Amino acid sequence: MITIEIKAPYLIFVGGEKDITYAKTGSGMADWRPELCKGQISLVKDGIDLGLPNMTIREAAEAGVKSFVIGTASVGGGIPDAWLDIFEEALAAGLDIVGGVHKKLNSVPRLVDAAKKSGARLVDVRVPPADLPVGTGRKRTGKRVLMVGTDCAVGKKYTALAMERDMKKRGMNSNFRASGQTGIMIAGRGIPIDAVVADFLSGAAELLSPDNDPDHWDVIEGQGGIYHPGYSSVSMGLLVGSQPDAFVVCHEAGRDVIEGWDDFKLPSIEQVIERTISIGAQVNPDIKCVGVSVNTSKLSDDERNEYLSTLSKRLNLPCVDPMKDGTDAIIDNL
Repeated sequence: MITIEIKAPYLIFVGGEKDITYAKTGSGMADWRPELCKGQISLVKDGIDLGLPNMTIREAAEAGVKSFVIGTASVGGGIPDAWLDIFEEALAAGLDIVGGVHKKLNSVPRLVDAAKKSGARLVDVRVPPADLPVGTGRKRTGKRVLMVGTDCAVGKKYTALAMERDMKKRGMNSNFRASGQTGIMIAGRGIPIDAVVADFLSGAAELLSPDNDPDHWDVIEGQGGIYHPGYSSVSMGLLVGSQPDAFVVCHEAGRDVIEGWDDFKLPSIEQVIERTISIGAQVNPDIKCVGVSVNTSKLSDDERNEYLSTLSKRLNLPCVDPMKDGTDAIIDNL
């Protein structure tokens, strides 16, 4: 797996984003590594707020910030030309730039030249290991639970991190396995599954959760959505390679269509469970859904309780918001 070094503390860059959906890298860092996040910087006055102090590059450098972290994750994962001036300013101030977007920082000549002049680093997180194998389908020792989603940006990473936290509190032998750029930044290691050539997706997933002790649980961060018109391929490769014993469906209450693909209706949780078992059973016939994680941030407390209770009765599964309820009910079922 990839192990990266990101020098702390961080300044989180949110570009011109006004929708938190497309700044999940920044929000993930602020939520799970708040002690390392010194501030945020936006290109617009009414941009998203991660709950961090607003800083200029100069203020960040004076405050001891070491890394300028790209906190956005827009469709396509590019580096707009409008960003380059502030990136060069950060490099000139001695800040490393850390990026998990698809376009490599080290492929932009202006940034490479600016980094050479200042001695700061360009850190590309979304780079898979070399010489990845094709998947074997071989049964591995240890146990695995995979997060799957009704869509992208519904809480797969947050659920996995919350489950690992709650499992460790119980003394369980478990580890969070990061499969995306934000998870890798949080964990310090992992494989960016969505940057892997298709033939090697399942092989990369096998490396992500290798043989382990019989009582060990790998808690695997999911990617994409198995019904997603753009990203279902990465979801299926991760599912087959992970060979999960169990999976948790992640969903956002109130979402009716695929985010960014408004012509596509969101699948039901039942449809996601059925398809996940159908595909996953070819490598692990005993695969089971053990619970549902729901982002209920758009609901009131009363609405949340009613929603989760009704959903749990309908599915006969524990249904929780991991950020408000924790994941103990799911772990009990696991």
